[in-house]
Amino acid sequence: MQNEKRVILDCDPGHDDAISIILAASTISPLKIEAITTVAGNVEVEKNTLNALRVCDVAGLTDVPVAQGSTKPLLKRMEIAEEIHGETGLEGPALPSQPSKTAVQQHAVDLIIEKVMASDGDITLIPTGPLTNIALAMIREPAIIPKINEIVLMGGGTFGNWTPAAEFNIYVDAEAAKVVFESGAPITMFGLDVTHQALATQETVDRLAEIDNHVSHFVVDLLKFFIKTNQDVFGMDGGPIHDACTTAYLIDPSIFDFKHVRVDVETKGEFTYGMTCVDTNGTVNREPNVNFAYQLNQAKLWQLFEDALKGYSY
Repeated sequence: MQNEKRVILDCDPGHDDAISIILAASTISPLKIEAITTVAGNVEVEKNTLNALRVCDVAGLTDVPVAQGSTKPLLKRMEIAEEIHGETGLEGPALPSQPSKTAVQQHAVDLIIEKVMASDGDITLIPTGPLTNIALAMIREPAIIPKINEIVLMGGGTFGNWTPAAEFNIYVDAEAAKVVFESGAPITMFGLDVTHQALATQETVDRLAEIDNHVSHFVVDLLKFFIKTNQDVFGMDGGPIHDACTTAYLIDPSIFDFKHVRVDVETKGEFTYGMTCVDTNGTVNREPNVNFAYQLNQAKLWQLFEDALKGYSY
């Protein structure tokens, strides 16, 4: 494919992770998925790995290796989000108990290091869960850092959703996030400021249901569950498709508006642990380290989703 972009999806599926994978694998996507790696986050890493394998079946990703990664954060106890994603992490659609393929034996961190080190500096990492795997890869092999083309992550924001100050992915492993944000690698960040604008509603469900293929039905079932839990838990008007903003950006960057800002991760605050301190006003004398997405084009985003799902022939 012309202008092909090599990527590794590091995730914890998770409804919005699953939709991100499906978007990345669609016929309209220029992304070449080198691997999918999993991390403890929305649910335990074993469940996330099973879900990643199941989504590969749905999306037709027969040749993409799936590697299981970190079972817990670097320092703190594991925290999961069953109240949002259900006991399995992917409640809603009917899922086969046994996917058609199994995970590779290689640990996710080792696979990330191997792929990046063997590359020409053209691999983009797309972490949409806690940043434990990415941080461990950087710690274990610092030589990967200058070879990373870009890190396109979902996490953080100027407000929280798991605590008043912190978004879930960063809160689960703020120490790992600190390593990544301070690494010097190019980072594009999709925090709650922009992902809450990617709000799937009943109108979205009705629109996507009209596509009427196997993959669109799967996504619709995901959205129905995800919308309800976000309404019940957060009182939202729909379900924000946080993680899919990352792959949408890599397919069509014009959907989003950005500011180049400084972002630091709080790891010591009693009430602010996991907060991303986003300096949108240039108040500190420190170099910007993040392209911070703050706005999106609704019409373009949902048209992209519709086009992606229409591209699946089954």
